[in-house]
Formats: sequence, C-alpha cells, structure tokens
Amino acid sequence: MNADTALFEAERPALTALCYRMLGERAGAEDAVQDTWLRWERADHDAIENPQAWLRRTATRIAIDALRSARARRETYPGPWLPEPLVESESLGIEDRFALAQECELALLWAMERLSETERAAFILREAFDAGYDEISAVTGKSEAACRQLVSRAHRRLQESGPRFDAPPAEVADLLQRFMAAASALDHDAALSLFSKDAVAYTDGGKKVRAALRPLIGPEDITHVLMAVMAKAAKETSEWSVEPALANGGPAIVRRLDGKVDLILTLAPSTDGRIAWLYAMRNPDKLPG
Repeated sequence: MNADTALFEAERPALTALCYRMLGERAGAEDAVQDTWLRWERADHDAIENPQAWLRRTATRIAIDALRSARARRETYPGPWLPEPLVESESLGIEDRFALAQECELALLWAMERLSETERAAFILREAFDAGYDEISAVTGKSEAACRQLVSRAHRRLQESGPRFDAPPAEVADLLQRFMAAASALDHDAALSLFSKDAVAYTDGGKKVRAALRPLIGPEDITHVLMAVMAKAAKETSEWSVEPALANGGPAIVRRLDGKVDLILTLAPSTDGRIAWLYAMRNPDKLPG
C-alpha cells in the first residue's frame, strides 16, 4: 500500500461517518466515500497542502449532490422515510467502518431532514468535525459570515423539531422498557400515559412489509394503532423474541420473527420525560441480516 492509499484508508472511517450523517443511509455513504477515493486517486497530491481537509471537502460536496438526488426519491417513498439504523447487540455487530458513524443519534438524523443540503453540511462539519468557517466556506461556496448564519439557522430549526437529542441513555432505556411492557400486556391506559401530548410515531416499511403510511400523531392515535399491531402479533403462530440493542449508540429494541430481525424500535423523550418521538424501522432493506 503506497503512502497516498494509506492516508486515504486512515481517513475512511471519518469520511464514512461524515457521509452517513449527510445521507442517513449506509449504501449511500459507502458510495460517496468510494467516489471520493476515485477523485483522490486522480488528484495531483503534490498540489494539495492539507490532504485531510481536501478529502473532507470533496466527500461533503459529493454527499450534497447525492442528498439532492436522494430527496427526489424520498418524495415518492411509500410512507414515512426514516434514516437507516446502525445496530449493535450481543447477536449483531457493527462494521468497523461505521463505528464512528453510530455516534449520530437517529432522532438527530431524522430532524436534519428538514435542513437544506448546505445547512446540513455546515452543521455537520462544524458540530461533528469541528471544522473552521473557512473550511465550511470552501465547501459551500458561501462567505464565512454566511456560513455562521447557516450553522445558527440549522441549530434553531433542529431545536424546533420536538425530540431531545441529549437525553441520558438510562432515561431512553427506561421509557423503552415501560413502553414494551405496556404494549406486550396490551395495557392501553399505561401506554397512553407514556406519550407527550405532541408525540409523533414513524414507521418505515418501504412498502415491503405492513407499516403505517402516515405519521401517527398524538397519544391516542399512536396507542390505538400500536395496540392493534401488538394484538395481531399475539395471535400469530410465528415465534418472536425481543432483545436490547444499541441503534446509533442509543438504547433500542430488536424484535426477531422466526429468528430474523423484523423491527428496530427506539425513541426520544420530551422535556417532561415522556415519549416525544417513536422510531420503528420495519423495511427489510434497512434492517441487519
């Protein structure tokens, strides 16, 4: 392995984490990093003063273009589109190249969908990679003052999204455990009491499996639909089990049906300690094998 290849491989985990944060999907992140490698291979390395900054700038620009294309597809996606989880448990191991990427919470990834491509890039570079505004300016083509505004605006928009991104893992795990206990017991009142009045639940089935084709809004709507799903599951003859896991580094539940993962469930609390945002991934294309 020559020095230029070794340098790229040393940066690959960070580039993968950057592109995953930009795109919210594993394959898209890997494709963007591979495109970055192809450009690095053709570049005049002697003319590059700061290789790490060059790679990060190139990967971000590729990811911005990829995100624009992805958003056109997501507009016609059947039902809610949710970011792909990075799951780790006793039976599931995260790939090494995505180890850094899982530091980005699913609730934050979901909330970043409301940012423009340049806002998202500026926010990620600044907050996750501590990039200077000169680097952000070089990526976006905007002035440093405009980039400060981009980051500030991104912060405001994310704060308005609803769920908390800083909840202690123990709080999330406790809410998950209480929710699963209420759902398994088909205890409607107990489940209802766990949600904030503005709670929203999203289920991504990708039209591959049964899932709600709209966001579920409010405790009554969420509880009614989820209780119906649990009641139906209780009558099925298939063997199913649940196990604790980590999804993007945060507490989650993995459900297996006949030994195969068929659901990843996690949540984000509100400021009053109830469930503000419920994430249910059922699309088999986005679940670990």
